[in-house]
Amino acid sequence: MPWASAVEAVILAAGFGRGLEPVTHTRPKPLVPVLDRSLLEVHLDALREVGTVKKVVVVANYLIDKVREKVLNIQGRYPFELRVVDEGRPLGTAHALLKGLEAVDDDEVLAIYVDSIYATRDLLGIATSSSPYLVAAFKVDDPRDYGVLICDPLGFVKDIVEKPSQLISNVVNAGVYKFRADVVKYLEKVEPSPRGEYELTDAVRLLSRCGAPVRSFELRYWRDVGRVWKYLEYSVEVLGEQVRGQTILGRVEEGARISGPVYVGEGAEILSGTYIVGPAYIGRGAVIGPNAYIRPGSIILDNSRIGFSVEVKESVIMEQVHASHLSYIGDSIVCEDVNLGAGTILANLRLDEKEVKVRIKGVKVSTGRRKLGGLVGGHAKTGVNVSVNPGVKLGAYSRVFPGLTIYEDIPPCHVVRSDGSTSPLPKEGCPIDTTIWS
Repeated sequence: MPWASAVEAVILAAGFGRGLEPVTHTRPKPLVPVLDRSLLEVHLDALREVGTVKKVVVVANYLIDKVREKVLNIQGRYPFELRVVDEGRPLGTAHALLKGLEAVDDDEVLAIYVDSIYATRDLLGIATSSSPYLVAAFKVDDPRDYGVLICDPLGFVKDIVEKPSQLISNVVNAGVYKFRADVVKYLEKVEPSPRGEYELTDAVRLLSRCGAPVRSFELRYWRDVGRVWKYLEYSVEVLGEQVRGQTILGRVEEGARISGPVYVGEGAEILSGTYIVGPAYIGRGAVIGPNAYIRPGSIILDNSRIGFSVEVKESVIMEQVHASHLSYIGDSIVCEDVNLGAGTILANLRLDEKEVKVRIKGVKVSTGRRKLGGLVGGHAKTGVNVSVNPGVKLGAYSRVFPGLTIYEDIPPCHVVRSDGSTSPLPKEGCPIDTTIWS
């Protein structure tokens, strides 16, 4: 059967998603929401549009039961076979692909990172290319956080330099590949990297050094959503693309005003005095107001409550969140089942107006944004009049006593008391494995 008529794909989705904390404290990377879909569904929808896919293997491990449940619920929507493979302990992208290839039947396969987003036309171009080995490439302004591709004049990949300190090229590895099945022997030869993982990029280097014709394929579109502020930016981008007019399926009380492109889902209520300026997305069963102000770029998912005199600006508010009184949520992410006490402020601008930094794996990283607010994990609670400084994380199931200002990240399942001291919650109050995030 010709290549173009039968494509199989492996979606690499097994890591813990440290760059997406605190979202991933309570949900795996493939199930991070993008409006009314998950990241996994974004990929599956794109692969469906490619039109030649017959099987998709999802390699997972962290919270894998949630991934399996999701796949079971959605598999009937797709014309290809869907399988979930357990990587076991996540040991890196090369190890994950090895596990995924055990479920692949074809001689050629696409390998896709779940926390990067690609256009269907690019995936189709890679799938139908006559080249046996392809590495997706994309030009960026600042390549220091990526693997930089070193290619010859004909586009053959000669090396991949991880996170170079000096500018050697602005063409980076974008995390989608095409391989022949014989890549297995190169994956098996990969040694642990300095961070202790088996890296897929090392397998690509081995392929190239052994004379395999590894070519670069320049993408026309790519979004890296592996860091929490990048995820926020992508969500707002999708909002602007998908909500272009007004769709009002819920109830809007007299005295509420809706301006611009706004989606209001079934069973949602927009109460009197509320002003919504699009683009904005209000999910099913959400209640907004009275007298709330929803500014452009706001995404409020199912069954959340944004109450009296609460202002939301360019934020993702996930399912069943309660911000009922006198709060400000700016350029923030608030995960599921969070309760923000009256007067809680998620500030989005530093006093000195410098770029906001976020701590990733213990290191503060500049986001390139002047405005970025609080990042609140699932099931967290704040008391009244709590202020969270820009870029600060409240871990899942955390608790913050009233009247406090939070300057540093709070680990998941910890409580911050009125004297500023922090201590872990009792085990019965913490249903997640906190050792992953220490």
